Amino acid sequence: MEESVACKCLLAFACMALMLVAGCSEEKEHTAPAILDRDSVAMMTSYGVNTLISDSGVIKYRIVAEEWEMNEKRNPSRWIFNKGLFLEQFDPTLHVQSYIQCDTAYYYDVQRVWELRGRVRILSKNGLRFRSEELFWDERKHEIYSNKFSHLITTDRELQGSSFRSDEKMTKYHVYSSKGSFAKDDIDNSDKKKSTTSRPDSTGYMGRQPASPRRKVTTIPLTRPN
Repeated sequence: MEESVACKCLLAFACMALMLVAGCSEEKEHTAPAILDRDSVAMMTSYGVNTLISDSGVIKYRIVAEEWEMNEKRNPSRWIFNKGLFLEQFDPTLHVQSYIQCDTAYYYDVQRVWELRGRVRILSKNGLRFRSEELFWDERKHEIYSNKFSHLITTDRELQGSSFRSDEKMTKYHVYSSKGSFAKDDIDNSDKKKSTTSRPDSTGYMGRQPASPRRKVTTIPLTRPN
């Protein structure tokens, strides 16, 4: 606001100076190129954004950004977060359920696509942690994907690969060219299942009937006389 007032004052001062000069000398035409290309002029730029968003009277989200630029003149139209973006989602008791943060973000409002760049970090509702250098979220297709190295950590395993694709809730996902590690409990439980399957109890296994006891012989066998 102060910059706008200062600009208006400077403009008024410049106009007054030109009128005084024109009264004392011959009239001349002054032309100059535009200072900024129209394509780069933002419709709105906000600084120090820290906003809570509610749904049906309940606070659900928080957006934090040092700079938020809305530019409809660019092709395609977009929102720009050049200095980072942080989004939180709360449960009904205002505890953090999930969050997304990155160094740079773009939202293409016509295509409804988010593009996150830099140190992208995500915590989902189900406890999945995601880390990469890029991430795209297509709201129309309800999918999330990355074409760069991605690292995932869940409660029981860890995966990493060259690319990543998931539904927008991050409950069904694929990691390509993946490698990872699993919890020791998973391996132990798997071994127990294998050992139980390979050595079943003979009396409890349906494919094999238990043997019936034989009757004890009490008679003396007959022999031929010599």
